[in-house]
Amino acid sequence: MSDQQPEQSAADRYAASRRNARYPVLRDFEAHYDFPLDGFQIEACKEIEDGHGVLVAAPTGSGKTIVGEFAIHLAMATGRKAFYTTPIKALSNQKYHDLLERYGPENVGLLTGDNVVNGEAPIVVMTTEVLRNMLYAGSRTLIGLGFVVMDEVHYLADRDRGAVWEEVIIHLPESVTLVSLSATVSNAEEFGEWLATVRGETTTIVEERRPVPLYQHVMAGRRLHDLFASSDVDAAAGFVKEGAPVNDELMKLARDDWASSRMKDRRTPKGQRNRGPRGGKAVGNGRRVWIPSRADVVERLDREGLLPAIYFIFSRAGCDAAVGQCLAAGLRLTTPEERDVIVEYVESACRDLPPEDLHVLGYHDFLDGLSRGIAAHHAGMLPAFKQIVEELYLRGLCKVVFATETLALGINMPARTVVIEKLSKWNGETHADITPGEYTQLTGRAGRRGLDVEGHGVVLWQPGMNPRELAGLASTRTYPLRSSFRPSYNMAVNLVHQFGRARSRELLEQSFAQFQADKAVVGLARQLAKADDALEGYAEAATCHLGDFMEYSALRQRINDLEKSASRSRRHDRREEVIESLRKLKVGDIISIPAGKFAGYAVVVDPGWSPDNPRPYVVTADRQARRLAMIDFPTPVAALSRIRVPKSFNGRNPQMRRDLASALREKTHDLAPPPPSRDGSPSGKTSRPPEVEREITELRAELKAHPCHGCADREDHARWAERWYKLDRDAATLRRRIEQRTNTVARQFDRVCDVLTALEYLDGDEVTERGRRLMRLYGDMDLLAAEAIRLGLWDDLSPAGLAAALSALVFETRRADDGSVPRVPGGAIGRALEETQRLWAELDALEKEHKLDFLRAPDPGFAWLAYRWAEGDDLDDLLGSSDLSAGDFVRWTKQVLDLAGQVADAAGDTPLRRTARELNGLVKRGVVAYSGLAE
Repeated sequence: MSDQQPEQSAADRYAASRRNARYPVLRDFEAHYDFPLDGFQIEACKEIEDGHGVLVAAPTGSGKTIVGEFAIHLAMATGRKAFYTTPIKALSNQKYHDLLERYGPENVGLLTGDNVVNGEAPIVVMTTEVLRNMLYAGSRTLIGLGFVVMDEVHYLADRDRGAVWEEVIIHLPESVTLVSLSATVSNAEEFGEWLATVRGETTTIVEERRPVPLYQHVMAGRRLHDLFASSDVDAAAGFVKEGAPVNDELMKLARDDWASSRMKDRRTPKGQRNRGPRGGKAVGNGRRVWIPSRADVVERLDREGLLPAIYFIFSRAGCDAAVGQCLAAGLRLTTPEERDVIVEYVESACRDLPPEDLHVLGYHDFLDGLSRGIAAHHAGMLPAFKQIVEELYLRGLCKVVFATETLALGINMPARTVVIEKLSKWNGETHADITPGEYTQLTGRAGRRGLDVEGHGVVLWQPGMNPRELAGLASTRTYPLRSSFRPSYNMAVNLVHQFGRARSRELLEQSFAQFQADKAVVGLARQLAKADDALEGYAEAATCHLGDFMEYSALRQRINDLEKSASRSRRHDRREEVIESLRKLKVGDIISIPAGKFAGYAVVVDPGWSPDNPRPYVVTADRQARRLAMIDFPTPVAALSRIRVPKSFNGRNPQMRRDLASALREKTHDLAPPPPSRDGSPSGKTSRPPEVEREITELRAELKAHPCHGCADREDHARWAERWYKLDRDAATLRRRIEQRTNTVARQFDRVCDVLTALEYLDGDEVTERGRRLMRLYGDMDLLAAEAIRLGLWDDLSPAGLAAALSALVFETRRADDGSVPRVPGGAIGRALEETQRLWAELDALEKEHKLDFLRAPDPGFAWLAYRWAEGDDLDDLLGSSDLSAGDFVRWTKQVLDLAGQVADAAGDTPLRRTARELNGLVKRGVVAYSGLAE
């Protein structure tokens, strides 16, 4: 059979020419690529050329950005502007350089807060925050804007920064076409439906298949095991479906490893445990899985032809250590020619770094690792170093990168193989398992389109690993996008200034957060409607020919509620009495346990006092040592007598228990307590309060006088009425849940406005002079900064002192509070920091009063470094006295600079403005100035 394609008929050729004629810009765009576009890309581009917005949800590495690039191409072809927004500066910088190559420096600009390059160009790359600020300021740069590409739009789920995406989507002019690019999420249609409600016609395009198949493996010992069974057709083709079967070999390995771990202590003589090469472990009788070192893993990947690789380690220190371990093992992954190119590039890229800072920056180790094709990549690195790693990796010169998960967030660094060292990571509070969405994001980097025929995801074996759980991670497709939107103080004053309070409230009700809440309300409302129908049916079934049976039933219900309430009150009072009696117990007290299987005399060995759950530890007369619970004390107890309990008493020692029980029996020989209540009920009846008793008596009389009381079918009617009351209670709960979800965002906006009104930032629909200052302050601590400016807390500070004060509003320590007190400057700076802390406490109290919790406590942990850097100290001296990395130092200093710029704008024509601008000149030096476009 011939492999040639059949010749097209005249009709087919005519239809193709008609299609091309309908989409001339797309036809021109396609000509720029030496590979055909995928179906989902063509579909999305056609929708854009037709004038529709699109949401494209597709796997990492599938080529979503081509759709964004087409929107830019269409803007240029039609004489309109295009903005390309990204969540992080590094991705903005990368996209800027990509577009620069294609369209030339005169047509492409960059705005990332601290970098402004050709901002009025027809194509501008920016962070999403910059676009949000432009919208609120009514920037002239928005004139002529035709398209906005929102890359990584799933970032709107980010707890800290996600609201920015929704603000931009809501406030963009209607004339702007929005192109949204998202990672695969399971509720893309829901998100697309919301986009259509706020942006007009929007087409949702979901692509689930990866362009390059991904094979999943587990590295156990020296072997790469397939994760999924080879009998699964989809898994065998590199496209795993949910619930795919696990490789039997791995399950057997897991069973053997578990059995070996149970036997290791009995079978392995002390000091004779086997060791794998370079620190890998093989314990027990040899069946325990050997865990290879990081250098062994890289060597194995190199031999298998699986480099370049990204090796994810969820720790900055772990990434740096891994590079050191590979160097110590003598690994070299580059040829001499590649080494020369790398050294030349790194030396050229770092030529402007201050020579005196090279040592403290770890430059020489960094260069040594890269020359061998090995590097780390994490947020603690100098931004310029990260950019060098990214560039050399993209050129194919850096062969393995040890990275934290931040690398997976949008930066274009695809690999042939992705290695995940562990399936748990520190989330700031505890070690938590990674989610299916995170696993997909990480392994999604594997398989370079146009370079690899297949990608590989490798998870390293860990003791106790369950292959089925791993397979669930790798095959799960349910990771929905959830809004994290909430109105901030800055957002509120900007919205009220532009639209007034009522219109602002309506706008916020258009947020994705409210859309999702309302969709949940639809389901609840459906349940409520069913309940209301059932209530009518129950009331009809309870109809009595003698009178209004629901009225009669209401009397019965009221009597029942009063009796239950009185009983609950009695139980509560009795519980309080019991707790108080247990609080008074002391070691050696003899008590009579009122109920339970340990009822009878006992001696207290440990009172076990706790306000919520007292648990006295006792020895009973029949020699049992037990810790009792509240259930054993239906009534209060009191010490009947006392005996001495030895300080060395151990309840596990039978002889000690016998001796103490003997002393207890002797001491209680003459006592004759009332027999305990075995069922736990108190002896005697506690009467109800007289007013409750009186109301119950009156209701009983009314009940007997009611016509329905004499009905022969009374109890049958009563059963329907009881069902009515139970369902009515359930319906009331549904109504409360609906009320709580309806207008939730708008209600929070009202609370924010109430705080701003109390502080005189708002006056009805007017933004006051104070509020105008707040309009220029963005970030988590916007209100605290505005109040500090208003109260003049920073007026008398030097530029270096202001740097220290501002640092407390941006810095957040990564470590949990260990009780240490950070070093801070004294004098006026120390007083300003203290006053800022006091001001925060006042605002925090005001927030709590209005049921808000936005402002965190200022953190002075960076104040000394910020102050000394602005004073001109050397980087070596500063980092030598701190546990901060160079990258963290640059990042926090940049944030101080960013806030200083906002303070200068908000302060008006005052000395504070001049101080803030002078600060900029002092702080932007050395590595801080050099980081430039690399951040």
